[in-house]
Amino acid sequence: MNSFYVINLTIYAAVDAMACLGLSQQFGVAGVTNFGYIIFQSAGAYAAAILSLPPDTANGGFQSYIGGWQLPFPLPWIGAAVAGGVVALPFTFLVGRRLRGDFAAVGLLVTAVLLNLLATNYRPALNGDAGLALVPAPLKGATGQFTTQPASYQWAFTAVAIALCAAVFVLLRRVTESPYGRSLRAMRDNDAVAESLGKNLLSLRTAMLVIGGAIAGLSGGVLVSYISTWSPAAWGYAETVVLFAAVIIGGSGNHVGALLGAILVPVGFEEVTRYIPTSNNLPPNLIPSLEWVAIGLLIVVFLWLWPRGILPERKRVIPLSGPVPGGEPATAPTALARAGSPRGRESGIILEARGLSCEFGGVRAVAEVSFAVRRGTLTGLIGPNGAGKSTLLAMLAGTLQATAGRVIYQGRDITGVAAFCRARMGLVRTFQLASEFRRLTVMENLLSAVPDNRGDSLQGALRGRRYWRADEQRARARAEAILDRFGMSGYASQYAGDLSGGQRRLVEIMRALMAGPAMLLLDEPMAGVHPNLARQIGNELVALCQEGMTVLMVEHELAIMDEFCDPVVVMADGSVLAEGTMRELRGRSEVLEAYLVG
Repeated sequence: MNSFYVINLTIYAAVDAMACLGLSQQFGVAGVTNFGYIIFQSAGAYAAAILSLPPDTANGGFQSYIGGWQLPFPLPWIGAAVAGGVVALPFTFLVGRRLRGDFAAVGLLVTAVLLNLLATNYRPALNGDAGLALVPAPLKGATGQFTTQPASYQWAFTAVAIALCAAVFVLLRRVTESPYGRSLRAMRDNDAVAESLGKNLLSLRTAMLVIGGAIAGLSGGVLVSYISTWSPAAWGYAETVVLFAAVIIGGSGNHVGALLGAILVPVGFEEVTRYIPTSNNLPPNLIPSLEWVAIGLLIVVFLWLWPRGILPERKRVIPLSGPVPGGEPATAPTALARAGSPRGRESGIILEARGLSCEFGGVRAVAEVSFAVRRGTLTGLIGPNGAGKSTLLAMLAGTLQATAGRVIYQGRDITGVAAFCRARMGLVRTFQLASEFRRLTVMENLLSAVPDNRGDSLQGALRGRRYWRADEQRARARAEAILDRFGMSGYASQYAGDLSGGQRRLVEIMRALMAGPAMLLLDEPMAGVHPNLARQIGNELVALCQEGMTVLMVEHELAIMDEFCDPVVVMADGSVLAEGTMRELRGRSEVLEAYLVG
C-alpha cells in the first residue's frame, strides 16, 4: 500500500511539474498571461484517450466519441503533445495581433470556459459531461504487450513520467538560457520596446504558446493514461489558477521554482487535506472550498510580500570577456555596423515624411506633416507640449499607424512596414519614458538588441550553445566597447531597473546602438538627466553622426538644441511650423509666439 501511495504521488508530481514548467515558460519567461492554460492540457488528455481507445462501439457502446484508433504506445502521448500545440495555434492570432496583456489573459480565460461548455454539452464528440472512461494504459491495452507484475509496471510508468519531466526541464532550460530566451524576457519586461529593437512579437508569442501548449498536452496525455478517465469537470478554469499559484509561489521565471511550486501546491495541498479530520456535522464540500480559499490567500500573500516567489529568477551575470580571438577589434565604431557602412555615409535624404497625419477619436494629433532628414545630421524636433512630436516619432518608427501620408526611408516607402521590420532595416527608436528592460542586467539589455545572432531564434536555441557561442562572444565584445565609451562598464552586471534616471537613459541609447542603426529616433533622451550627463550624451551623439549615423531627436531644452542640433524642425498644433538653425528660428515671430502660447 505504501508503495502504491508513493507511486501515485510521484506520478501526479511529475504531471503537475510538466504543466507548471510549460506555464512558467509562457508566463514567467515570455510574459504571456495564459488563463486558459488548462485547455491545452485537456486537449492532450482527450487526444491521448481517443488515440488509444478502441472504436466507441466497443464495451457495449456505452460512450460516444470521435476517433477510437487504438494506436500503440507511445503514439497516443505523441498525439497528446501535438494536439496541445495545434490547439494553441489559433490563440496566437488572438493574443499576438489583437489582444495583449490583461486583455489577452481575459480572452483566453473566456475561451477556456466556452470550450468547457462545448465539451460538456455536445455529447457526440467526447461523450459530453460523462467524459471518457476505460482509457487503456500504455503497453497494457487490448494487445497486452506488457506482461510483468502490476507493481513493476507502476514503477516503470513512474520512471517514464519522471524522465519526461526531466526532458521538458532540459528543453526549456536550453531555450531560456539562449539569446532567444533573452529576447523572450525582454518581451516580458516591455513588449513595445522589444518590438522597436526588431523582435517579432507575434513569432515569439506563437512559439511560446505552441511549446507551452505541447508540454501541457503531454502532461494531460500522461495523466489520462494513468487514471484512465477524463471529463470536462477535470479541466475547469480554476485548475489554471492552481498552476498559476504554483508558478508564483515557486518563483516566476525560474524553472526550478516551477518544480518546487508543483510539489507544494497541486500535490502538497491535495495530500495535506487528506489528513484533515472530517465530521458528519460538516458540509460535504467544506474541505475542497477551504482549499480554494487557502490557495487564493497564498497567491495574495506571495504577491504582496514575496512577489518573486520562494526561488526568484536568478540574475544572469555576464562577465566582461575582452577581445574575441580571431574577431574584429572591440572598438566603438564596430558596434555601429550599419552606420559605419559606406551607404551610411552617403549624402542625401535618409528619411522623409510626406503628409503624415494621425487621428485619435476624431482629434487630429498630427496634421499633414512633411519634412526630410539628411544623412549624417543630428536633427532636432522641438515644439510646445501637445505639438505632436512624440506621435510623429512613433509613426516614423512604425509603433503607431499613420492615418494618412507616407514614410520614405532610404528611398523606400515603409508606411505599411511593421515596427520590428523597420528596426531590422536600421530605423531604431527610443521612448519618451524610461524603457529599460528592468529585470535584465545592463549587459543583457545591450545584448538583447543585437541583430543576426544565430542563437536568437527557436531553432538556434534548440541547437545549443556551440551553435551560437561565437556570435555571442562577438556581441559581448561590441557591448563592452559601447559600455566603455559611455563610462558604464562598472554597471554591466546591475539590473537596469535599479539604475538612476540618467543611467537608464544611457542604457536606452547604448541598447539602440547595439541594434546597428543607420538612423536613431530619440524621444527626449535627456529629460530628467543631470546637465553634465546631458552634455556627455550630446557630445556622443555628435560624434556618432560624424561617424556616419543619422539622429532625429525630440527635446524640450532649447539650450541643447543650440549646442548640438543642426538643423531643427519646429512643430505646433500637430503641424510643422518652421525649419532651420536655432539662430534663424529665434528670429521668427511665429516660433516665439508658439512657444509663448504653448
